[in-house]
Amino acid sequence: MNPLRVWRVLRKDLALGPRSPFFLWAVAIPVVATVLLQVVFGGLFAPKPRLGIVDDGASEVAVAYQAMDGIAVTMVADEPELKRLVEQHRFDAGLVLPAGFDDAVRSGAKPPLRFFLSGGSLASNRIVLAVTTIDLVRAVEGSAPPVDVQMEILGAADWLPLSARMVPLLVMFSLMIAGMFLPATALVEEKERRTLSALLVTPVKLPEVLAAKALLGILLALVMGLVTLLLNNALGGDVGTLLLAMVVAALMSAEVGLLYGVVSRDMKALFALFKGLNIFLLAPVVFYLFPEWPQWIPKVLPTYWIINPIFDVAVKGAGLGSVWIQLMIALAICVVLAVAIVSLTRRLERTLAAG
Repeated sequence: MNPLRVWRVLRKDLALGPRSPFFLWAVAIPVVATVLLQVVFGGLFAPKPRLGIVDDGASEVAVAYQAMDGIAVTMVADEPELKRLVEQHRFDAGLVLPAGFDDAVRSGAKPPLRFFLSGGSLASNRIVLAVTTIDLVRAVEGSAPPVDVQMEILGAADWLPLSARMVPLLVMFSLMIAGMFLPATALVEEKERRTLSALLVTPVKLPEVLAAKALLGILLALVMGLVTLLLNNALGGDVGTLLLAMVVAALMSAEVGLLYGVVSRDMKALFALFKGLNIFLLAPVVFYLFPEWPQWIPKVLPTYWIINPIFDVAVKGAGLGSVWIQLMIALAICVVLAVAIVSLTRRLERTLAAG
């Protein structure tokens, strides 16, 4: 395989790509889908912190909280009910203001302040509510914080809001459109227009053409996947591991796209293949939307091993030590796909030579 010839084919595809509606769809659809879904479900813009308050003494802290526009405040009857709602992730945090709280603060005492945190609350919302509570108590007393805030996390720590659980769906959508659909349609278009046969009359070989199509899909899938994560504020803390996971995901997506393109005679056959198989490739993301479903099921599907490392790093903040086994499994699947591509490419070469 000659890298220079691969580059020339890739450069040609990059130059002609923006003229193709498939290329424009690959760029536009993931962004539009992200904006629409995340605006509807409130993930593109940070949701308001949700606070439940039990106020047994008409505290000024509760009154001040209720007057704020940036925090969703709900008054709750008693502490057991508040704890139940926080455990169910109905609130990001719960605050208990006992009777006589304000008077105790003004007298210089340090009354206990019960502050419960949901295990599924965003870190930013926890900080906002904790700091705001301290500031409001300080306003009641008029000096340094006179209370000892006791924070207690309630509920499962691995629970995430719907907006965060939708990230795998949006990223997988980007990978499928850019990494699978674009190389496949580009290859099938070459077949239909017979430009592929004309190209192979030159010194360019079929594996070099496929390599160029794969690189096109990898580059666009990588860019659009990162753009999707950026729009969702889900780039995580370990950027290096995230980039590695995205490269592996883009590679597998492009390989699947090549397989689709090699075995499809025309666009009709290609779209039939997409409709028939992509439901299985997209299936793992459904289990993020419904975490109560058995989580072993998506592990039998190949795309789980590319989307789950991205989810763990981008949303949960995991590092390479937590996802390297998943990435190795994904790379092993990529090797199997590469072997299948080589075998099918040889068959396609014989078909084109006979035609």
